Amino acid sequence: MAGSGADLDGTRALVTGGTSGLGLAMADALARAGARVVLTSRSAERAAGAAAQLPGALGVAADARDELSVARAADRAWSRLGGIDLLVNNAGLGMRTVNPRFMVEPRGFWEVPPEGFRAVIDVNLTGYFLMARELTPRMLDAGSGRIVNISMNHTTMNRRGFVPYGPSRAGAEALSRIMAADLAGTPVRVNMLLPGGATETGMVPGDRPAGLTLIDPAVMGPPIVWLASPQARDLHDERIVATDFDAWLARRA
Repeated sequence: MAGSGADLDGTRALVTGGTSGLGLAMADALARAGARVVLTSRSAERAAGAAAQLPGALGVAADARDELSVARAADRAWSRLGGIDLLVNNAGLGMRTVNPRFMVEPRGFWEVPPEGFRAVIDVNLTGYFLMARELTPRMLDAGSGRIVNISMNHTTMNRRGFVPYGPSRAGAEALSRIMAADLAGTPVRVNMLLPGGATETGMVPGDRPAGLTLIDPAVMGPPIVWLASPQARDLHDERIVATDFDAWLARRA
């Protein structure tokens, strides 16, 4: 696929929620393209274990919901790498946390427990804000930086029975657009990346509708490598669908 052959030697990347699913697929692709990668997880042990699978990667504990935890993780990543060129905001909780059978037994929003609603919003939306808030001033001082916020299909954001996951991802997309507007005219670029459909990440339960085909998380590799490459240095406020990445590149050309 296009973009998979980029040389990212010297690029420093931080991928939140990088121990499984989309996050691990992107961290793996970045590391194998030559980037120095820090990946985060709420569990320091899980972060270290996932990082050990990747060339030269480092695992750092970070609870996306906690301001102090995010600040410590940002400090450690920046210090260990000597800066961050690319932030991939990916850490998230899925619908399974509030309804393990959400694919076959959707529940009304009024049945969602408030603590479950808050937990998903705190990770999927507030977590993006907190990490970007920590790193953006440093990127501005350094004179360059890129932020990629991972999003989902608009149909997912509006699907029946998808509170609080849908609103959390819709909020993250609005946040990304505003971040891009606030950073227009600066050397820091903000873009969105989404897989393009339901993916085999562990967030989709085994009891799912017959015929549902899941996308391999590896689909995120080529576009995230390209977004970290020199070719994307001027790209700003774009929404890229991974399954359409080659066609999107061709249209740009």
